[in-house]
Amino acid sequence: MPVRISDEILGQVEKPSRYVGNEWNMVRKDPGSVKARFAFCFPDVYEIGMSHLGMKILYHLLNEREDVYCERVFAPWVDMESIMRREGIPLFAMETRDPVRDFDIVGFTLQYEMSYTNVVNMLDLAGIPIFSRDRGESDPFVCVGGPCAYNIEPLAEIVDFAVMGEAEEVINEVMDIYIKWKEEKAPRREFLHRIATVEGVYVPSFYSVSYTPEGTVSEIRPVSPEYPGRIRKRIIKDLDNAYFPEKIIVPYAGIVHDRVMLEIFRGCSHGCRFCQAGIIYRPVRERTVDGLIERARNLIRNTGYEEISLTSLSTSDYSQLGDLTGRLLEEMEPMKVSLSLPSLRIDSFSLDLMQKAQKVRKSGLTFAPEAGTQRLRDVINKGVNEEDLLKSCSLAFNGGWSNVKLYFMLGLPTETLDDVEGIADLAAKVVAEYKKVPREKRGKGLNVTVSTSCFVPKPFTPFQWEAQDTMDMLEMKQKHLKEKIRGIRQVSYNWHDSRLSFLEAVIARGDRRLGQVIVRAWEKGCKFDGWGDQFKFDAWMEAFDECGIDPAFYANRKRSFDEVLPWDHIDVGVSKKFLKRECEKAYRGELTVDCRLNCTGCGAGVFEGGICVEHRNKG
Repeated sequence: MPVRISDEILGQVEKPSRYVGNEWNMVRKDPGSVKARFAFCFPDVYEIGMSHLGMKILYHLLNEREDVYCERVFAPWVDMESIMRREGIPLFAMETRDPVRDFDIVGFTLQYEMSYTNVVNMLDLAGIPIFSRDRGESDPFVCVGGPCAYNIEPLAEIVDFAVMGEAEEVINEVMDIYIKWKEEKAPRREFLHRIATVEGVYVPSFYSVSYTPEGTVSEIRPVSPEYPGRIRKRIIKDLDNAYFPEKIIVPYAGIVHDRVMLEIFRGCSHGCRFCQAGIIYRPVRERTVDGLIERARNLIRNTGYEEISLTSLSTSDYSQLGDLTGRLLEEMEPMKVSLSLPSLRIDSFSLDLMQKAQKVRKSGLTFAPEAGTQRLRDVINKGVNEEDLLKSCSLAFNGGWSNVKLYFMLGLPTETLDDVEGIADLAAKVVAEYKKVPREKRGKGLNVTVSTSCFVPKPFTPFQWEAQDTMDMLEMKQKHLKEKIRGIRQVSYNWHDSRLSFLEAVIARGDRRLGQVIVRAWEKGCKFDGWGDQFKFDAWMEAFDECGIDPAFYANRKRSFDEVLPWDHIDVGVSKKFLKRECEKAYRGELTVDCRLNCTGCGAGVFEGGICVEHRNKG
């Protein structure tokens, strides 16, 4: 039976629009006419989840099938959850308002480690057993995907299976197997057995983990030779012909990214050594200009949006960016549709491009030097210098921009206080560039915002073996930088909570033993951990203590190259040998060339797609 939410209940919550559904372009089907129902769950609130491009793609991709109905599920905010628990209202889907426990497959996208308690909370709200071992024949299967799924070990005892790589490539295969299994009325374990041999699918319960006396992982192996020893991710080789929706749901209320998102390519070729996305999304694959123009035209026509955002990890790297933006602006400007260009690199800033793009709506500019000194930028293989930043800022100031955001990291490997002070020095030089601009060209009131996050060593990066700075060290550096910036007029400073970054590092590099901690933290009230007013650090520390686990073992310990890592049985294409070589080069301050210019031998060529094929064909 569908869940009924009265107007009285909606009147008691902060944002009723999070729960009403019925938006423009929402897919409606008769649940009784399909063979499988898929609940796409985003473990955060509506306005965050509805901004996620992956949800938009998979939602419409699955609903293209006549035999599948995909519906959306979001985490209710604390006010709504309180009412739901009091009134006995189970977690429900937006489209039919049916309880999530009535679906066949419940799939979570994992974008952020600090959403894991929300996964547990949503399962509990749905009435689905939290641990996979406790689910019976009538319970839905729980699966996960997304960047965090590449090390799913902390949730290994909670999920039934995980999809490694790009779900568009594998999800229909999984659904075909599921429908056939369901029609045969085979046992629950038989479905898991069938998909465990599908490339890109990982069933944690079919793998055993052993540990050394020191507490590190000793071995990860399949329980039967039927299952692969290493699970390789799946990718779409020809991105231009891959599925992309012609229409997307238009929310009634504002969401974080309330615009058309046009994905121009996947992957990144720069190889920043701290960046997980730059590794796991390799190789770089582009969409053609003609295909992108057609998609943009359809999306604007079918949604009524007035802004298009070109999305990728580094938009300015798109090989045909000039042609694409020129044609988009020519077609969209008469309709008062503006163009947004996020993720521009400092060394490829074009004033002409930005002026064209922001004719309709002018916003601030964001640059990410990441480190305050050239020495440290070379360590992380950032590939930009101070001259690049100052030149870009000068161009922007001369073009009338006056709001600039600068992003940096604290706690990067080999960082010293000189590197920290270099951040303040760089901000001061940006202010000086503004003062060089003639008054008649300046925008109104310079505002330079310096933001620092805390370095988190992530799996599948050259820094995956590195220790994270302790919370005390990070807080000392934040305080030191704050003092240095205080004396610089027109510069403000924001910083990230080091306690949150500490937990992020623990979970990111964690193993199966952390599952009990996550559940215990949830039992103590932890959820929405990424939201400052909801974060309960002390409760997390109590959970670690009660489970007899030292979190510093995962975050603050430098690992040797020969240690077995909890994610070593996952194959992202990029070799461990390459990551080790990059880590060694970091300590020598040696740069690695952009792989668009020359193949770096990372291993992603095994997928035979994108620029790897282009390099091979050249020679």
